Amino acid sequence: MNKVYLIGNLTRDPEMRSTSTGIPVCNFSIAVNRRFKNAQTGQQETDFFNIVAWRQLAELCGRYLAKGRKVAVFGSIQTRTYEAQDGSKRSAFDIVADEVEFLSAANAAPASSGDYHAAVSPAPAPRAQAPAYAPVDSGFTQVDDDELPF
Repeated sequence: MNKVYLIGNLTRDPEMRSTSTGIPVCNFSIAVNRRFKNAQTGQQETDFFNIVAWRQLAELCGRYLAKGRKVAVFGSIQTRTYEAQDGSKRSAFDIVADEVEFLSAANAAPASSGDYHAAVSPAPAPRAQAPAYAPVDSGFTQVDDDELPF
């Protein structure tokens, strides 16, 4: 079973794009604090995860999320390999979101890094301007609809 549940804060604003056939895709990353501090340094350790949302979920994330917002992400881990600029082969892990729950209000200040008990807010207010879709040629790998797992 490949299931992931994460709660964290966005590290940057979401990036909206679309496939060559017009399917919306949204990429963002979240910072998730570990439950325990490092025993040797006393520092809070944080992991960073890349999130990918598709279709209507992508549009909602692009419209309502922004850097610092707290979210709960439910999805699965997906691996991909690519060739780096130096020619070496590398692997990356992404979380493909099935659900994204907005845990902080759109106009609220970012939650503190140790705050795990945020209440679910009522329907968030939309931002003044929805982000535009980026062109497919801006470093995004094109995928045929037939290759999508859903």
